[in-house]
Amino acid sequence: MKKNNIGKLVIAYSGGLDTSYCAISLSKAGYDVHAVSVNTGGFSSEEISSIEKNAYKMGVSTYKNIDAVATFYNKVIKYLIFGNVLKNNTYPLSVSAERIIQAIEIIQYAKSIEAKFIAHGSTGAGNDQVRFDMIFQTLAPEIQIITPIRDGSLTRHQEIEYLKKNGIDLSWEKAKYSVNKGLWGTSVGGAETLTSEKPLPESAYPSPLEKNGSEKIKMSFKKGEFIALNDVVDTPQNNIEKLNNIASKYAIGRDIHVGDTIVGMKGRVGFEAAAALITIKAHHLLEKHTLTKWQLQHKAYLANFYGMHLHEGHYLDPVMRDMEAFLQSAQDKVTGDVAITLRPYHFSLDGIVSKHDLMDSKFGSYGEENKGWTADEAKGFIKIIGNQNKIYQQVNP
Repeated sequence: MKKNNIGKLVIAYSGGLDTSYCAISLSKAGYDVHAVSVNTGGFSSEEISSIEKNAYKMGVSTYKNIDAVATFYNKVIKYLIFGNVLKNNTYPLSVSAERIIQAIEIIQYAKSIEAKFIAHGSTGAGNDQVRFDMIFQTLAPEIQIITPIRDGSLTRHQEIEYLKKNGIDLSWEKAKYSVNKGLWGTSVGGAETLTSEKPLPESAYPSPLEKNGSEKIKMSFKKGEFIALNDVVDTPQNNIEKLNNIASKYAIGRDIHVGDTIVGMKGRVGFEAAAALITIKAHHLLEKHTLTKWQLQHKAYLANFYGMHLHEGHYLDPVMRDMEAFLQSAQDKVTGDVAITLRPYHFSLDGIVSKHDLMDSKFGSYGEENKGWTADEAKGFIKIIGNQNKIYQQVNP
């Protein structure tokens, strides 16, 4: 029988093998273990119920599931859309973005119940250990971080044998593909993504192709936020979920991302993120029509920095709030509708309608007609704008 004489411990609990090992071993060691899951999208009520039931089998004192979908949108996804953030021009930061919010929610809960310890099931080889530890130690340096898997360098076999010895004989058969589903996309890892050359097979992706032909949809934005789908107004997070339900049936949004991990290795992961990719591309098209050249240019490099800092766990650095302020300010005129056509495996952006569209015919048509200057004014402008290059080439022939 365990003796709760060490103190309260909160564990970031997913219900998988690693966190199950942590829960039972720490409970047996004498900690008063409180398990917490954070829903950033992807949890069904049935899954939550199953995770809770299994958590109590591991000897935890309490289990709590925190609904953070709205928080995830308002604190992170909104700015990823404002910045059109795609890491390495490919990946919408589906998993790394949600880990930040999960860590913040868990440490806030730990503080609310005056826990002395906090634990997670990360290994020593991945990105999540960095994100969790940085958030935990920044927001609550007085709470000790415990990581049994990392510290013990445990193998999967060792964990399973330990659980069996303690009467936990659930099915821990390793799935062929590791799938992590959230509001902003689903990551897919498997044997193929550990190589540099193999693609993921069709069967690896959770959303199979169900629809053929084509379908037109309309996305409405107000100050950069996705406020309506096909003229039905709802919260942005609900609109993202609805869009994903429609577009995933066309198997849209699949790709494999190759990037640099925080710990210095190259990593490769598959993903499907229909709603994220469509939303980012539709929003970016609307921005191309409504923002100035210099707004677009400065937004692009700031958004790249924002995505990199978020990916590497620096969410709490105040520079992130500075960049968010810029991104928010740039959205003031990003209002209008975007027409999109969905087809199997891909989508096309058909066009936009906005009262802030800078492609206004009364000022002329590019390459056809101008109404704002004379031919002589154009010649003078060209002469002056080319003056520095002319001087340089004559001084340095």
